Amino acid sequence: MTEINHSSTKTNARRTFLGQAALAGVGIATLGLVSSAKAAAMPQQTDANNGHDYAMTLPNAMNEAQFRKGVIGPATLSRVTSEMGVDKATNAHAKEFANFELREAIAVTTVLANLKTPVPPMDATAKATLAKIQNASAGSEFDMAYMQAQLENHEFLRDHTVTYLKNSSGATSMAEMNGRNLATLALATFTEHVQICKDILAELKA
Repeated sequence: MTEINHSSTKTNARRTFLGQAALAGVGIATLGLVSSAKAAAMPQQTDANNGHDYAMTLPNAMNEAQFRKGVIGPATLSRVTSEMGVDKATNAHAKEFANFELREAIAVTTVLANLKTPVPPMDATAKATLAKIQNASAGSEFDMAYMQAQLENHEFLRDHTVTYLKNSSGATSMAEMNGRNLATLALATFTEHVQICKDILAELKA
C-alpha cells in the first residue's frame, strides 16, 4: 500500500511538470534532459520494462513525426477513459490514478497539439477498449477494465518510445533532437506507469 502511494506522489510531480511546460510553452530543447549515455545507464526494473499485453501492432517509429503520432492516439484514449475513471472508479488507488492520468493526458495532448500533431482515427482495438470501459458496471468490474486498459496503453507507449529512441539514435536534425528530448522525458513516466498499473491490478485481484 505504501509503495503505491509513494509511486503516485512521484508520478504527480512529473505530471505537474508536464502541465507547467505545456502552459508556459517551454521549448523542448531547453529542458536540460539527461544525456543518451546516462539514460542508457539507468537501472533496469524488470516488471516495469517488460510485458506486452497490448493487442496493438508492435511499434516501430522511425522519426519524431511518427513518434508524436503514435503517442497522441493512446493519450487521447487515456484522456477519454480517465474522465470516466474519475467518476466511476471505486478502488482508492484506481481513482487516484484516474485523476492523475487525466491531468497527464491533458498535458500530453496539449503539447502534441501545439506541435501540430494530427490525431489519427480510433482503430478497432481502441474502439473495443473504449466500449469495454463504457459498458463496465461501476465497482470492481470497471476498476479492472480501466486499469487493464491503462496497463496495455502504457506498455505500448513505453515500447513505442524505446523503439523511436533506438531508431533515431544517429539523428542530428533539430526536429529529431527535440523529438528525442520529448521521448526521453516521456519514457520515464510511461515506464513508471506500467509498474503502478501492475501494482494496482495486483491489489484488485487479491
